[in-house]
Amino acid sequence: MPDAIVFDLYGVIARTQPEEARRRLVELAGVPGEEFWEAYWACRPAYDAGQDAAGYWAGVASRLGIRFTDVPALVRADVDSWSLVDEEMAELVCELADQGRTLGLLSNIVEDLVPVWESGHGRWLGRFAALTFSCRIGVAKPDLRAYEICAARMGMAPSRVLFIDDNAANVAAAREAGMSAELFTSPAQVRALVAGG
Repeated sequence: MPDAIVFDLYGVIARTQPEEARRRLVELAGVPGEEFWEAYWACRPAYDAGQDAAGYWAGVASRLGIRFTDVPALVRADVDSWSLVDEEMAELVCELADQGRTLGLLSNIVEDLVPVWESGHGRWLGRFAALTFSCRIGVAKPDLRAYEICAARMGMAPSRVLFIDDNAANVAAAREAGMSAELFTSPAQVRALVAGG
């Protein structure tokens, strides 16, 4: 077993956007869903890397060729859509920390969301030895620099880290950066990986 386990946040410990929240964003945007999501995701890398909310939504609007009438409502709805935790995984984080495992977090996350997690989830977020947020380091996965910065913050070489993410491209990049990496499927999978070490 590697010396440290680094988790992705969304799709692993936190839940991805629920369908109801996605519908709410499309409704607020006032454009067809397919067009909205293409623009939403195309502009997201810069937002994840530290761009402010106003700049992000201006970019989405520009790509769609429209002007949003209520950007603050879009910001609130977007933040809400990314604020749900998987309680079983949060408990697993605490369990692993209690076993003496060194844990890290490497997440593509926008600045507006960081206070939500820090203020509402300190019980388990505080169990990580290092928190590496894309918006705070200016680079997002799958850029190899994100993994290198994360490992450095853990105080170890990438080869000593097991990285777990739900995105295959991020897993491949972690391996390219020198980490062991696995595509997340379930808490049971994580327990098996740890037990196998």
